[in-house]
Amino acid sequence: MDIKVITRHAPSNYGSLLQSMATITILERLGCRCEIIDYIRKDEQGLKAILAALNNKEGWNGNFIKKMLFILFRYPEEKIAERKFEKMRSQFLKLTRRCATIKELSTLTADVFMTGSDQVWGPTIDGKYDEAYFLSFVRNAPKVAFAASFGRTDFNDSILLAYKSLLSTYKAVAVRENTAVDLLKQMGVPCVGQVLDPTLLLTGDEWSKFINRKNSLPQCYVLVYQLHNNPTLNEYAKNFAAHVGLPLYRVSPTFHQFRRGGRFIYLPDLGEFLSAIKNCSYFITDSFHGTAFALNFNKQFIEILPNNKTGSRNQSILRLTGLENRIVTDFDDFSISERFIDFSKVNQILEYERNKSLNILQAIIGL
Repeated sequence: MDIKVITRHAPSNYGSLLQSMATITILERLGCRCEIIDYIRKDEQGLKAILAALNNKEGWNGNFIKKMLFILFRYPEEKIAERKFEKMRSQFLKLTRRCATIKELSTLTADVFMTGSDQVWGPTIDGKYDEAYFLSFVRNAPKVAFAASFGRTDFNDSILLAYKSLLSTYKAVAVRENTAVDLLKQMGVPCVGQVLDPTLLLTGDEWSKFINRKNSLPQCYVLVYQLHNNPTLNEYAKNFAAHVGLPLYRVSPTFHQFRRGGRFIYLPDLGEFLSAIKNCSYFITDSFHGTAFALNFNKQFIEILPNNKTGSRNQSILRLTGLENRIVTDFDDFSISERFIDFSKVNQILEYERNKSLNILQAIIGL
């Protein structure tokens, strides 16, 4: 069976790459031939991406000088990250030919088209939704969704009406968060169930096979992996590391994070990124996929919810695994360092959910 998957595979971040790798791996284990549709919007890379992001930066887009400074600072690091992730995508992903428009997408053929994981049904870089991620270009093949996410929950009625129309063309829809199940119910769209993100369908041991060199970091350290600009998280991470008496390291594909505190691990290879998480003593994150790998590697982690509207993703997996108490809200309290996670129970939950998710996947693609 030839399955082509559209997902957010191209942003220069580790979660996008890792969930795409996992999707291919799982489908191939089921005996399918799988390719990620290499759909990259023209405003998602290069200077156009910087300009699109700038439109949402109120502190930078107020005057010409500030705009130019933003571009001069961010464009070089964006290009460096793009090249590094392009190389990793070519190494780890099986991709179709590059597509940038609905017309180009409509020339693709498959036995089944799938909307994959990540925030595929949330706003894109221009603040709007993209019909391509709803497979609007597919005419003569079944459409399914597996582990798809809206990314957030606050949509107005007109957007929900448009979503309902687009999703009504799917043969089956399985989503990643409990909040997405609720949204589908609100829209009157049938849902076959809540499933795990693909990164959680592989075990920590399976992910460890991508680590191909010895960890060069100290034996004990605190690691922070942060996606959002949150000064409160920055300060908490520094104070937490001081409280437990360990050095603080920060891993990021964006160079400007070197100012946020911690010894900086800039744009590591995939194996180095996974190794940094696997071998840390404590892990502080606001990232959904950071949380997923804390679970996969059984790390003592501290969750600080994103300071935007996407925290429901993190809360959903924490609720599923019974770990909502890992969310820190009092940033003067470091007692979580002494409340260790019993991963025997967590791993049992994950194993059950893996089997359930795989059964749902097999059912929706017709195996």
